[in-house]
Amino acid sequence: MRRAPKVACAIPSLLAAALFVGGCSPAAESRAPERTTDRVQHAAAAAPGPGQPAAAGSVRRKTVVDPDNLPPGALYRNPSNGRNEVIVEDIENTAVLIGDSQSEPAESWPRLALGRLGYDVYFCGGSGTGFVAASSSRGNYIDALESGDWQLPYGDPPVVLIEGGGNDATRGASNVDIAEHAERLIEAVEERYPEADVVLVGTLARGAHAGGGRRSEVDSLLGSVAKEYGLSFVSVGDWLTRYGLADHLADDRHLDADGHEAAAVLLEERLADLGLI
Repeated sequence: MRRAPKVACAIPSLLAAALFVGGCSPAAESRAPERTTDRVQHAAAAAPGPGQPAAAGSVRRKTVVDPDNLPPGALYRNPSNGRNEVIVEDIENTAVLIGDSQSEPAESWPRLALGRLGYDVYFCGGSGTGFVAASSSRGNYIDALESGDWQLPYGDPPVVLIEGGGNDATRGASNVDIAEHAERLIEAVEERYPEADVVLVGTLARGAHAGGGRRSEVDSLLGSVAKEYGLSFVSVGDWLTRYGLADHLADDRHLDADGHEAAAVLLEERLADLGLI
């Protein structure tokens, strides 16, 4: 059994402000990110003049930065992939959540569910994005990762939960494009975190026979992708009607506070059944 969560999201609030433009909005209490790399500056020895021999001890050396000595919130250039990653306190009990506007709010149903299972939550993604869909400030999930619009945490989190598909459904992304982009993201996540449990959560909708339309279709498509990769999948493509969540909509697709609470209980149960406790 994992320990009780400290906060709904594990990264400092100032970092959240610093990284929000990039799509990661972690959360809690510390300092702004300190940009670092995998190497520090060369030694400050002056270069010899023309015709002069190098002075003893003036050889330039490169010192490797130890990420274990960096404070939470610092950016670390991971030498294994060349990407900046964020130092996270207690990464061993942190779940990485990649999602859209269903997941972004601090009290969203995916965050609440993960938190109640004992995880701190590190969020990447943002409103208006998806497997294919991009926003004005960041690319779709895989493009945002590859371009550095947001950064994954450094270390080995036990769980990565990927939620989405709603914006792809709304904007008419094809099955081929959604599947291809989802596969690229899954492969990148599994390569980076080979020991993590990767869970795919589908697209919140009314259901195929209750007006769910394209959103329910995308939910089903993501289930097929998850099966292909041997991932756990939580279908939510009929939850609005199956569990009465349609009575708790703030608009045509987003839940109000009571709806987030009710959906969180359902997701927590599904994740617990998968052994993510």
